Amino acid sequence: MTEDQKKYMRAAIELAKDGMLAGNGGPFGCVIVKDGEIVGRGSNSVLITKDPTAHAEVVAIRDACKNLNHFQLEGCEVYTSCEPCPMCLGAIFWARPAKVYYACTKEDAAAAGFDDDFIYQEIEVQPELRKIPMLSILREESMKAFELWKEKGDKTLY
Repeated sequence: MTEDQKKYMRAAIELAKDGMLAGNGGPFGCVIVKDGEIVGRGSNSVLITKDPTAHAEVVAIRDACKNLNHFQLEGCEVYTSCEPCPMCLGAIFWARPAKVYYACTKEDAAAAGFDDDFIYQEIEVQPELRKIPMLSILREESMKAFELWKEKGDKTLY
C-alpha cells in the first residue's frame, strides 16, 4: 500500500464521516482517482436526496463521469470506505474502472445494520419467486427496441 493509496482511502473515509454526521445518509464515502488526481467524490446521500440509489459509489461515479465527460472510468481507481453493495458493484462494473480499493467489509457493514446479504440471495431466486416478484410482460413488444438497437448504425457500444 502506497502513501497515495492511503491518502485517497482516507479521503473516502472522511467523506463517509462528514456525510453521515451531516445527516445525508449512512457512513459511506468514495473517491475516484485518475492519473493521481481525484476526479469524483461521493458520500451516501440517500436521506438528503430521498433517493435509494444515492450510495457513495454511485454518487462518485456520476461525479467522475461528469468531470471526465465520459460514461466510463477507464484508467481510474475507486477508493470506497466499505466493500460495495450489489447495486454499487453493478454500477462499478458498468463504469469499468481499472481497480477498486475498499476499507470495511460487507460483514462490517452488516454488523452496523447495513446487511445486503439478502440481495445476493435474491439474485439466485427465479424472478417470479423473489420477495419482490418480478414478472415479464409485453416481451415481444419490447424486443422491437432491441431489434432497432441491433440495426442502428451509429450506436455507441458500452
